[in-house]
Amino acid sequence: MQNQFVSSTFCLIGARSLEVCMMNFKNEEAVSPVIGVILMVAITVILAAVIAAFVFGMTGNVQTQKTVAVTVGQNGDNVVLTYHGGADAATLDYLTVTVTPGDDLNNPVTKYIYSDTDGEATMTGTFSALPAVESRKTLPVGASVVLSGGSDKQDHVVVTGHFADGSDQVVLDTYV
Repeated sequence: MQNQFVSSTFCLIGARSLEVCMMNFKNEEAVSPVIGVILMVAITVILAAVIAAFVFGMTGNVQTQKTVAVTVGQNGDNVVLTYHGGADAATLDYLTVTVTPGDDLNNPVTKYIYSDTDGEATMTGTFSALPAVESRKTLPVGASVVLSGGSDKQDHVVVTGHFADGSDQVVLDTYV
């Protein structure tokens, strides 16, 4: 009967004390070394993929925010746009202004504002009427353009800037 196990303590019957019994106990709940190695390899592969994505430019082109200031106000049925310039004024090709009248939400009016070869702010209703980019100048700071097509109710005005790098950015989105 000396070599029989007691199921509750896993000690040999007749052990001298509890300390002797606990010294013979092996902890089998630890993570296997194989699983540890697999986890370390997985972490290394993920880190290498993230670093390679940044080094080789696979994260895509993140465009910088452009800084151009435009304000609008309402004068009767007309919307008055004033250009105030900004840090990226030299790269601005033209502004696209869309006015959605408060009394006719289904018929927005889109106009294009650019600076012609004389440096004056010019407005057109069709994109095809814009001259080539090389012949335009930057919009003069303080230029105001009166846009018809609004209403005496609250109009929704969205101004988008088109820049020399080919990007478009909403410069102003407001109600007047």
